[in-house]
Amino acid sequence: MNLFLPRVAALTAALFAAAAVQAADPQSAPKPAPGKGADLSCHVGAYRLDDGRSVALGRIDDPAALRWRLLDGRTGKLADKDGALVSTLGWSDRADGVKVELGRCGEGIVFDGHRGERLKFDIVDTTFDGAGVKLRGRLVLPAGQDKVPVVVMVHGSENYSGVDLYYQQHLFPTEGVGVFVYDKRGTGGSSGKYTQNFHELSDDAGAALREALRVGGARVGRIGYLGGSQGGWVAPLAASKTPQAQFVEVGFGLADGVLAEDRDQVVLDLRAAGFGDAATLRKARELTDATGLIASTNGKRGWKELDAARAKYSRQPWWKAVKGEYSGMIANHTPAEIAAEFAKYDFEVSWDYDPMPVLRTLKTPQLWMLGGDDIEAPSEETQRRLTALGRAGRPITSVVFPQADHGILEFEKDAKGERQHTRTAEGYVRMQLDWIKRGTLDGWPYGTARQLAGPK
Repeated sequence: MNLFLPRVAALTAALFAAAAVQAADPQSAPKPAPGKGADLSCHVGAYRLDDGRSVALGRIDDPAALRWRLLDGRTGKLADKDGALVSTLGWSDRADGVKVELGRCGEGIVFDGHRGERLKFDIVDTTFDGAGVKLRGRLVLPAGQDKVPVVVMVHGSENYSGVDLYYQQHLFPTEGVGVFVYDKRGTGGSSGKYTQNFHELSDDAGAALREALRVGGARVGRIGYLGGSQGGWVAPLAASKTPQAQFVEVGFGLADGVLAEDRDQVVLDLRAAGFGDAATLRKARELTDATGLIASTNGKRGWKELDAARAKYSRQPWWKAVKGEYSGMIANHTPAEIAAEFAKYDFEVSWDYDPMPVLRTLKTPQLWMLGGDDIEAPSEETQRRLTALGRAGRPITSVVFPQADHGILEFEKDAKGERQHTRTAEGYVRMQLDWIKRGTLDGWPYGTARQLAGPK
């Protein structure tokens, strides 16, 4: 979730002046086929292939590259190599053999031997008031007049433009689901300062859902939230303050406090290094309690506790295995060095937020989708809590994809033991769509997913 050290390369853009309806293909005339290093953004969108499948081409941070995605979770990066477009497997650098021909802007494509025609959607770009800020948003609906379910995307900790980069706006409408995306405050075309204050962000999310209802009008059927990672704290909180929300989906989030992320990462670090015995984990908890106090108070408290932990344990072999979100860094640097690091990240974090009061009382049905092998937001405790809530009768359905990492991504390990993410888990996208459409999981099996609790 990158709570402590997120990417801080903010994308800036002018606010949209007014709402305007446009087609999915903004090009009025075809442009030449892409060449080496060409800007590929005119090909962004969804295409219906001649075998009935849909493929989405989305922007990434390189304008000379795209990411393709299929509904079954397969994905690859398209980029130029020696004058030809090459697709690489997932987020790896390994060619996957998928051949993609883009042709001229505004025309169709050929994807892995299948011709595809660009789909046109009904798109409205808008600006609206958040909690003291102006937010840039976009509603994307399947073309036509029919009423459709709509999902409002809630950001994680990323600081880039959701309007520009969220792939769901291209893929979900191919299956009859509308999507409202917006730039969180301080990113993209939205005003204000980037923050990780969940209360402010949830107020903005409430405003986004209301704007989706206003813009979509009579075409909006069921409407609710989908939040990934840090959005797992924000989306339920937003629903608790937004009675119009009819469902909440959370992907790879935590039903625990913010400090738990680093603490549980340290446990995984130690287990991976062969120090997973209970006695060592108790010692490590003393360390993470101290580093958590330092992080949550911006270095004002916790140094006495850290000095005590260092005196007892810094010479023990497990100490060097500690990484976590921030514990390893804090444990092995001076207060002055840590203060200099803190100064680089001038934003607020809801360190003291406890999600459980909302989860215990929220009446809006929720679907939680977790990765069983998530090393960024370890899910063991969250699985336990959600299972207990579901069995206690709360309207929470929880599932786990046992071999999935953060993002519900499958992976392989390279020669160095590093994870190379190869695809989104089979069934994850389909599960989201089924819940958005009908509020139930009636399409089992969803890949390797296993239900923990709650009605199917």
